[in-house]
Amino acid sequence: MPSSSEIASRATLKPITQIAKEIGITEEELIPFGHSKAKIDLSALEKRRNLPNGRLILVTAMTPTKYGEGKTTTTIGLGQALGRLKRRGMIALRQPSLGPIFGIKGGATGGGYAQLMPMEEINLHFTGDFAAIEKANNLLAALIDNHIHHNNTLGYDVRKITFKRCFDMNDRALRQIVIGLGGTAGGVPREAGFQITAASEVMAILGLSTSIERLEERLGRIVTGYSYDNKPIRANDLKATGSMAVLLKDAIQPNLVQTLENTPALVHTGPFGNIAHGTSSVVATQLALKLADYVVTEAGFASDLGAEKFLNIKCRIGNLSPSAAVLVATIRALKLHGGVPESANIEHEDPDAVQRGLENLEKHIENIGYFGLPLVVAINQFPADSPAEIRVVQDFCKAKGVECAVSQVVARGGDGGVELAEKVIALADSGKAKFQFLYRPEQSFTEKIEVIAKKIYGADGVNIEALAKKQLQLYEKNGYGESLVCIAKTQSSLSDNPKRLGRPTGFRLTIRDVELSAGAGFIVPLAGEILRMPGLPAHPAAEGIHLSRDAHIEGLSS
Repeated sequence: MPSSSEIASRATLKPITQIAKEIGITEEELIPFGHSKAKIDLSALEKRRNLPNGRLILVTAMTPTKYGEGKTTTTIGLGQALGRLKRRGMIALRQPSLGPIFGIKGGATGGGYAQLMPMEEINLHFTGDFAAIEKANNLLAALIDNHIHHNNTLGYDVRKITFKRCFDMNDRALRQIVIGLGGTAGGVPREAGFQITAASEVMAILGLSTSIERLEERLGRIVTGYSYDNKPIRANDLKATGSMAVLLKDAIQPNLVQTLENTPALVHTGPFGNIAHGTSSVVATQLALKLADYVVTEAGFASDLGAEKFLNIKCRIGNLSPSAAVLVATIRALKLHGGVPESANIEHEDPDAVQRGLENLEKHIENIGYFGLPLVVAINQFPADSPAEIRVVQDFCKAKGVECAVSQVVARGGDGGVELAEKVIALADSGKAKFQFLYRPEQSFTEKIEVIAKKIYGADGVNIEALAKKQLQLYEKNGYGESLVCIAKTQSSLSDNPKRLGRPTGFRLTIRDVELSAGAGFIVPLAGEILRMPGLPAHPAAEGIHLSRDAHIEGLSS
């Protein structure tokens, strides 16, 4: 099979104006960025508010290997397969972050014959949304330090400034820093830090806002720090909201691209699933539901992270109700959870290891059931997967009464996802979905965290350390008690310990700290050793990416 880059280089794309016309977007609503990508004006959603919604299908996964199990390729391939079945389908995906692209995981535009195009542009600077988010975020950070430098009339306690700068790259050296050095001209010295752009509150706010007015309102609610008497100081207090919104006025508009098979896709905002809420924007999903009969979207990592946050946070804020879910599984991930180390020959046939790893898949099936959604298990097939190993998964699903389909979208594009698409359509149209949330906003923070930990992770309970307790009490005292919960946790395990594979039992979730994202409308409990600014591996992917003599990008993973 040709490489993803070779396949992409041979693609025949339609002009983006034609893609827009086919989905009913007018010339006045389209803002082209060259021939192959565009933004759609926010007015397009408002004009279609009274149209009926299509069916929303969520793609999630079992606990992944470090390379991911193919949620994005499955989402893209399923969208293409809907077209093969003459269904009016669209895709809604997150924008890639440069952190994973130059780190270990690569890009986020699919692979093989299930790719978004233009792959290189989407994976790199795209339409500039991430740059706008960084600028808006760091403008607020600069205004905070400038205010402190000029007499600090709001009374910031410099030890209690909570808002961080952001940068779209894995850089562990920026996690904890000291700023303001260099004498009186350099500002006031204090401890500070960076988080990756995907984890910034501005990213979350952009992804959850559906109008400029709502965007400004949420930006104004950002709590930047506290005074000496623990009173919150917000972005509105710094008069920062207007300038931040100006920087984000284009970034809030969703981006339109296409797949290799010309299926339309909206790619917008990019919060990570392990350290943020992990889904594409509300506005992109709402618009896609007005333009298509079936909308396929994915949420970062597995059901315990992206899916839980998609369903409890995004669906609540965006008034969304999914009709079905797809749970992606791979033989290699099942082997990992069945005791085969990633460093071993994981491609060696081992049906027994697959059988042992099914306990992890079983827990993720259970998790989707808590939300009342029917699901299809999609076996994302790799070349080394044997028929015997695949049968183990099929037999398990049959015994559980769960639909199952083998997906070959990487090797065959839409044709390789037809079986999956047929089963997804049948479930989405069946009316079996009885969607429900896992908790109520009015429950206490402790209750909300415990519900997620016990039901979704399988924990026996929660240990909230002293610092985290103090933070929760402060947030409740300041009127944020009904905020939603967005737990930051390792993606490598259902527990907060990345080394505990399979279906961990007999553990308690440890919450060591809690951050407040008042503008986004949630708190972020930090579980275990999770960090919101990743580091690069010993041999980052950046080492293999370069420009050829004819300025062609080589080594960029899709």
